[in-house]
Amino acid sequence: MYVKMGERWNIIPKKRILPYIILGLLAQHEGMTGRQITRQFQNEIGEFWKAAHSQIYPELRQMVQDKWIEKYVKADNDKEIYYKLLPLGKQKLTRWIEEPLEDLPVSQDLFSLKLFFIQDVNHPELHRLVQEEIQLLETQLSYLKTREQLLFPDGPDYHHAYGHYLILKRAIARLNSQLTWLKTLQV
Repeated sequence: MYVKMGERWNIIPKKRILPYIILGLLAQHEGMTGRQITRQFQNEIGEFWKAAHSQIYPELRQMVQDKWIEKYVKADNDKEIYYKLLPLGKQKLTRWIEEPLEDLPVSQDLFSLKLFFIQDVNHPELHRLVQEEIQLLETQLSYLKTREQLLFPDGPDYHHAYGHYLILKRAIARLNSQLTWLKTLQV
């Protein structure tokens, strides 16, 4: 992010979000391995936030060093390293949740970017582009509905993982809205 300071533009470091996601995961599931944390980015969290294996482990090391979390080995399995939340980590997570939302940059959306540059309704790629996006969104929607049935077969659980349920419903609503809009295009 760039901020103008006088006559110069200065680079402001991007705020690190990954440690707060890891703290949130450890608050929900005490005692997770790095592999288990990484898997969360392939499933639930991956629906709205991406992080690579190569980002997670250095972050875990830094969080241990900062005393936000602690690593340990279970007595019955000395090969796996587990992580648990420490009081300072709980404080950091609570403070982060309490912070007002920031105006974050829009995530990369190649469909919108390509669509933006199409100048003519008769552009030869317009129909293909829209149909491709519809297909991708329908696949994502099907996946999310399957996850909803798997994780919340009886509807929302108001006392456990309710936020997860709300995010899943938001993602489904967003995809439905995008599909409705795409299907109204005259291409």
